[in-house]
Amino acid sequence: MDDKKKRQKMFISVLPGEQVEVVIAEEGKVNEYYVEMMHQAKTRGNIYKGYIHNIDNGLQAAFINYGAERNGFLQIDEVHPEYYLDDKPMKKGARYPLMQKVLKSGQEVLVQVVKEPTGKKGAFLTSYLSLPGRSFVYTVGRGQMGVSRKIENEKERVRLKKVLESFETTAGVGLIARTAAVGQSKAALERDYKYLNRLWTDIRSNAMKEKAPAIVYTELGLAARAVRDYLTSDISEIWVDDKATFEQIRRFVKLAFPRKNNLVKLHEDTDLSLLERFNVIRQVEEIYSREASMPSGGRLVFDATEALTAVDINSGKIGGERNFQKMALKTNVEAAREIARQLRLRDIGGQVVIDFIEMKNPKDCREVEKVMRGELKSDRARTDVSRISPFGLMELVRQRLGSSAIAISTESCPCCKGTGIRRNMEWQALQTLKDIHREVRKPGTETVEHNCEEELAIYLLNNKRGILADLEKRYGKTINIDIEFEYDD
Repeated sequence: MDDKKKRQKMFISVLPGEQVEVVIAEEGKVNEYYVEMMHQAKTRGNIYKGYIHNIDNGLQAAFINYGAERNGFLQIDEVHPEYYLDDKPMKKGARYPLMQKVLKSGQEVLVQVVKEPTGKKGAFLTSYLSLPGRSFVYTVGRGQMGVSRKIENEKERVRLKKVLESFETTAGVGLIARTAAVGQSKAALERDYKYLNRLWTDIRSNAMKEKAPAIVYTELGLAARAVRDYLTSDISEIWVDDKATFEQIRRFVKLAFPRKNNLVKLHEDTDLSLLERFNVIRQVEEIYSREASMPSGGRLVFDATEALTAVDINSGKIGGERNFQKMALKTNVEAAREIARQLRLRDIGGQVVIDFIEMKNPKDCREVEKVMRGELKSDRARTDVSRISPFGLMELVRQRLGSSAIAISTESCPCCKGTGIRRNMEWQALQTLKDIHREVRKPGTETVEHNCEEELAIYLLNNKRGILADLEKRYGKTINIDIEFEYDD
């Protein structure tokens, strides 16, 4: 098992001042991919001093002006009681007071971005702040001490809990041990805690000086964040193709892993890019495709809608009725593994509905569910998986970690306006003939000029020439079909 883990590699490709890409691969297979464009820098994790613009009584939420283009969204359950203006009695059975009774417009609040703005929706905010470090997540407003559920070794969990109990924390401050804390000495853990404590002191000091709206803490860039959050003992090599980033990461790794002197390596080949050199470029490009292939020859098809993402499984060839159920189980198990991987790669968040190949045996359904849950254990995002319904559908909900690579690098097609379909040539030709018919009936013109795209113009002249000639004869006018050319500035 350890030998397999040692084959994991991290690749950090940098276009200075413009873009950072991070790839984590195991035995040449890409398991995680992250990209950040500087002109679309992520705000998730940033802390702002904002003020309440207005309160929606029906939603029990406040819209916060924190300096962004659109106001952020702060629900009552994300408001720390320290911001309540009065201690209002709550209705029987209510968990929270009415927002309009305890907050007011213009009131200043310190908020953190939990979810990036998407589409026309503003960012989702919280006043329960958290600061991620190498070994701990430092929480403000929630004073509990805990250990990440992903640390499964009971002996290590007990040790980390004892270390946490030995720290002298201030009231309202909590610590959660991350997976990177495993095996770290008490002295190293204490250094990380003290660093986070100083950082929070500085943030609080800055917040007192600034006038709302203002940013008071900016989360690390992707390259540094990747090393902080994703570097574990499983990573045997880190390759970087930018000298300045290489030096920055090498200094960080020296503190985290003082015995691993050769962990960070610089890619200097000018003939091949970093991702080409390690043969992962094709896998990264596939992330942007609607389809993903499976080893058996089957395909997964991903269709994103406003409300959810639908995943369809095309099995390829399954021969014979006698083998159908056996092959359906095999294909569905394979699909479950690949879907879990694709959810990570594409960072698909929200509701996901998967249409598995029909399985009549309930035992087979339970097997596929077990595989899916097992594969999602390694996902950094929180997930919740349902059982397969009688219709062969599985529903799952996945935490949205940020703006996915697809979201930040694509836009709606100008031809189909994002629908994925367009009007066919026959329909377009008929609409054009309507326009021409209207123009030739106008008095005072001897020639009708009609501009259209090349494909449509060729279709008209090849398939509707008789109708055009008939219109010319009937109205005694000349019809010219001109091709529109687009010129670059």
